[in-house]
This record gives sequence, structure tokens and C-alpha cells, in this order.
Amino acid sequence: MESISYTFERLFSATEDSSFAKGTTLELHTDLDSVAVSYASSKVDANQLRLRLKEGLRLGTISFDNIKTAFANQLVDKIIPHWYGTPWSFGGHTAVPNKGKIACGYFISTTLRDMGIKLNRYKLAQKSPIDEAKMISCGSVINKVHQNTPEKAFEEIDNLTTEGLYFIGFDEGHVGYLLKREGELFLIHSNYLSPVSVCMESLKESRVFKRFNKFHIVSISHNDTLLQRWLDDGSVL
Repeated sequence: MESISYTFERLFSATEDSSFAKGTTLELHTDLDSVAVSYASSKVDANQLRLRLKEGLRLGTISFDNIKTAFANQLVDKIIPHWYGTPWSFGGHTAVPNKGKIACGYFISTTLRDMGIKLNRYKLAQKSPIDEAKMISCGSVINKVHQNTPEKAFEEIDNLTTEGLYFIGFDEGHVGYLLKREGELFLIHSNYLSPVSVCMESLKESRVFKRFNKFHIVSISHNDTLLQRWLDDGSVL
């Protein structure tokens, strides 16, 4: 059985006594078969979560705010971590974590699809960042940030966002997830700079972030239309 060793930065839940700012790197030794099985199980769990939340909303036992939080936590803490350490390449489009390579757009489209959002991952991944933002927005607001320094861009993004998960497009050149958790902003993406793989890093310290001055930001976890389509198994693309 083929074995691999890789490193990823772990996202902690809000209940754990950990500092995001310091960052944590874990060395894992695993095998490709177990990764594939674990990931398949996580996709099943996401679908079961969707069905439970839909029924809870119908019965009035949960609110839509509960759904927003549950969706973001499942995607960020259960689906995405399998992908940490998967190598980046411009044409990478693997559908299995750590088997092959994955480009930034395919990382977004594949993880959203595997969370249970009905979309064509090829079509979404091949769109420009602004068109990808439009598709994910489902008609909701797209915040456009244009600043002449990374510091000013970070400040504006920080002011625009609340706790939750977002899509972020970098002008015409890159895409990723933007996560705000416990007041800290993180970029989760297939990074074409070091470590040249899927990772989570502080937005403020990201070398990719510092290379751009135009950004397109769309809420994912606060997007009622997108989440309702997810609940109803409706198509986004």
C-alpha cells in the first residue's frame, strides 16, 4: 500500500483553547486508501447533515442561523482538512485529496460540490474569479475591494466581514476561501506559492494576498439563497 507524508495547518473549533495567530502544523503519516475512505465518509456525513437540518427547519426546531453555522463548520472542519497538503498545479483537477494535484478553482468547486452543493465543478473552476463570484453569490451582494496597499485592503476586508465563510477572488488571478473565526481572518486555498499546496494561512501574512490589490468577496455561510438551494438539493451551476 502506498504511503505518503504531508503537513497541514489544522483549523480548531471555537471550543478548543488554541491561538490561530500562532498557527499549528501537524505532521501526519497516512495512506491514500484511508484518505479516500475517510473523505467518502465525510461526504456522506455532509449529506446526512443537510437532511437533518432541512427537517429541523421544517419542524421549527432550528433556525436558519443554526444552518449557516452548521454548514460552515462542516465544510471548514470536516471536508476541507482532507485537502491540506494536496499539491497545487495550474491544470490540477483531482477529485480525491492527496491523489494528484489541484488548481485553486478546482479546490473551491470540488469542496463545494462534495459538501453537497449541486454544481458542475469543471464549469465553475474554469470561470474567471469575478464570474465565479457571481455564480456562487446566487444574486447576493459581491463586495469589491480595491486598495493601493495590502494593509488598506486587509482593513477594508476586515470591516466588510463577520464571523463565517466567504469566497474571495483575487482580481483575475486566484480564488480561495476567506474564513473569519474568533475575529481572525484566514485564507484557505490551493496556494501556488510556498507551500505550493492546499493550506490555511493568516490572510494578513499571505504572500498571495500581498500580490493583489483588487478582490471580489461573496458570503457563503451568510448567503440565504445558496444555503436554501443546498437544503433543497437545487442546482447552482
